[in-house]
Amino acid sequence: MARRRVHEYVTLPAATLSLVLAATACGGGGDGGGDGGTTDTLQVWIMEGTNPDATAFFDEVNAAYTEETGIEAEVEFVPWADAQDKISTAIAGGTTPDVIELGTTFTPEFADAGALHDLSGYIDDPSRFHQEMYEMGVIDDAAYGVPWYASIRSIIYRKDIFEEHGQEEPTSWDELRETALDLAEAEEDMIGFPVPGQAQYSVMPWIWGGGGEVAVQEADGTWTSTINSPEGRAGVEFFTDLALEDDLSTTGAVNWNEIDVMETLADEQSIMAISNSSNPKAIIESNPDLEGKLGVFTLPGQDGGYMDSFAGGSLLSVFEGTGNEEAGWQYVDLLTNGEFFERWGEESGFFPAGVDEIQAYADSGDPLVEPFAVQLLEAGRTTPVVPAWSQVEAEGIIVGMHQDILNGNATVEEATDSAAEAIENILNEGS
Repeated sequence: MARRRVHEYVTLPAATLSLVLAATACGGGGDGGGDGGTTDTLQVWIMEGTNPDATAFFDEVNAAYTEETGIEAEVEFVPWADAQDKISTAIAGGTTPDVIELGTTFTPEFADAGALHDLSGYIDDPSRFHQEMYEMGVIDDAAYGVPWYASIRSIIYRKDIFEEHGQEEPTSWDELRETALDLAEAEEDMIGFPVPGQAQYSVMPWIWGGGGEVAVQEADGTWTSTINSPEGRAGVEFFTDLALEDDLSTTGAVNWNEIDVMETLADEQSIMAISNSSNPKAIIESNPDLEGKLGVFTLPGQDGGYMDSFAGGSLLSVFEGTGNEEAGWQYVDLLTNGEFFERWGEESGFFPAGVDEIQAYADSGDPLVEPFAVQLLEAGRTTPVVPAWSQVEAEGIIVGMHQDILNGNATVEEATDSAAEAIENILNEGS
């Protein structure tokens, strides 16, 4: 099946970015004139691959924008893998675009470095956006990004196999484990519940669900990780034990990412798995025989209810110093309101990052969409809003912890101690 792009970022530390910005402060931004003056053409960078028909979509957006403002707009599509280097080079050369799509996890880094324009004065009602995502762009009450689209992880499962063996959707950790064990025994050639080693957003829910925290900021400003608390360890151990003790995964999964897991669902190899909200559509497109055979349920809490899940997606930001900040905001506003806001979600398979828009999906009755929307509204969380978090991800702290346990290189206690220490060192050094 066709692979969807994984968002992988090569980070440039905020301190380095600050030096670059200081060195280029006297040069203008924007592609329209290096002197900080305005331009007749707004430059926009959008990450490549989210919407398969993005060119046609932005042709319409640009036409509407020009009709509304009299300003032409040009969109350049940037591969996710190249984005960090391309942005840093543009900052250094004073050739930044006016508007840019940024992943939620590295918006704080560029904002802290002074590269982005504060949009808080333009935003009439911040509460209309998904608040966890909105906060990813806020530093010291300044808003450096506007939520555009969102995704969330819940569990996709083979509804037909559940029905064949008289199984119900699990509502607790124990039920999840027992259901997976029963179905794996009944379907010996299938993977009961893959435990991927290179998918940190599949690990985080279990840390949170057990009662641990990846990182929290204390009153004195320092950061503390409780991954290695009894609660955090309980979550990590439950997830890794699905592979190590219950044999519900497969040894090769230690090197799998989220795309690999999705492909096992599409190839009819897995019975159920943590998966992204954009994936049911892609799975069915890859294997039309699965139409009507898939279901989705929210990540169950340890003893019932909902378990928190990572809410990802993108923000739209405006670069500082281009001279086109207000024109840039008008473009952002066009994309995050009304027709184009909703259409991008429909065409891409992601959710528009507005509360009302997500609620409409939660009320839709669509069995492959509604549970994800409920998960996003009721139990969606983001990573810590601190510039240094990008370094935690770049160094693969959580992935390394997870793989060490799965490979037998460390106990849960040893691996969680190492991870907590590394996270605290990075965040406190970068604060």
